[in-house]
Amino acid sequence: MALNYIKSILFFLALSFSLNAQNDRDVWVYELTKMADPLLSALADDELKEKMPIEQSSFEYGKRDAFAHLEAFGRLMAGMAPWLELGPDTTKEGQLRGKYTTLFQHAIYNAVNPDSKDYMNFDKGSQPLVDAAFLAQAFLRAPTQLWEPLNDETKRMVIDAFKKARTISNVPYNNWLLFAATVDAFLVKFSNHTDFIRIEYALRKHMEWYVGDGHYADGKYYHWDYYNSFVIHPMLIDVVNVLQETKHPLQSLKVDIIARAQRYAVIMERLISPEGTYPVIGRSSIYRFGAFQALSQLALLEQLPEELSRGQVRSGLTAVMKRLMQANGIYDTNGWLQIGVVGHQPGMAEPYITTGSLYLSSLGFLPLGLTADHDFWVSEGEPWSMVKVWGGDTSVKRDHYSN
Repeated sequence: MALNYIKSILFFLALSFSLNAQNDRDVWVYELTKMADPLLSALADDELKEKMPIEQSSFEYGKRDAFAHLEAFGRLMAGMAPWLELGPDTTKEGQLRGKYTTLFQHAIYNAVNPDSKDYMNFDKGSQPLVDAAFLAQAFLRAPTQLWEPLNDETKRMVIDAFKKARTISNVPYNNWLLFAATVDAFLVKFSNHTDFIRIEYALRKHMEWYVGDGHYADGKYYHWDYYNSFVIHPMLIDVVNVLQETKHPLQSLKVDIIARAQRYAVIMERLISPEGTYPVIGRSSIYRFGAFQALSQLALLEQLPEELSRGQVRSGLTAVMKRLMQANGIYDTNGWLQIGVVGHQPGMAEPYITTGSLYLSSLGFLPLGLTADHDFWVSEGEPWSMVKVWGGDTSVKRDHYSN
């Protein structure tokens, strides 16, 4: 099917969601596809490098152009993958998924084909390891829709690209160990790769770095930021799931990994204010809705802790998502994300931030991987914890520490 035809259908389907949003899920689908459309459309046409603007931090850190495109693509797909994994169907949303899956197939071919204009950097500098890992997460989260339909040539080029990323050796002694582990988890699952050393090392170090109450240190020291949600909990879960498939001895760590993620999810939910805001603290705050990936992932996996109902989690996350993704200035005039938390705030970027970095915001949208008739989406909306506390609700219960 011609790409131009697919894109015209996408436009009308997305417009329908925008004009006829009847529920939270419709709003979520509209906001995710609004973010995705310029990027996937350009890459599917082999025009991403031509069309994507590259806004950088105002701090001196060297040019980041060489990394921005894989950043944008890998991060977007890691968040979009669970929704696409539901597959196409005859509903408007199902048709939308089918069209975006087709765009992805063209996009991934251009991203890994050395003869394409949009061929991406998988091995020059250290940064490609990070975003190869996010792209690996996308395949781990949507093997049926993103991996299996690819032809043999594209699969070979994807594996070659990940093998290039694997040659990056100067890995910082912190959450970056999980990027290396996630790339290897992809290779274990989808190729004949049988080397578990980097996976084992990353898992063991993070078990050592656990500091209690659902939090891991980021290397030697704990950092008050959202990297436990941006990277640590989600990649631990995705990697240990691959170990379960291979019957690796370290699969036994999953019990603790999930229990710790559940405690962290309780804390994340309690950080949502009655107004749908949350504390903007620490590095990479411009990743916006990605700060809630850990809570969103447990919703997707149907592993929410008992004290959190699906209705309250959906209501809280929807409130945050709207505050972030509907702010004036979040997009430029052509629909590309701009640096900031609430709209365009260039001064909030770290030196390593580019336009591509911002697409980590998609990682908050993971619950879209649950079907439209799932309890998460159809249950009655409920007040989240801070609405109850600050509203004087007498039924609200105390929070408590967990090992």
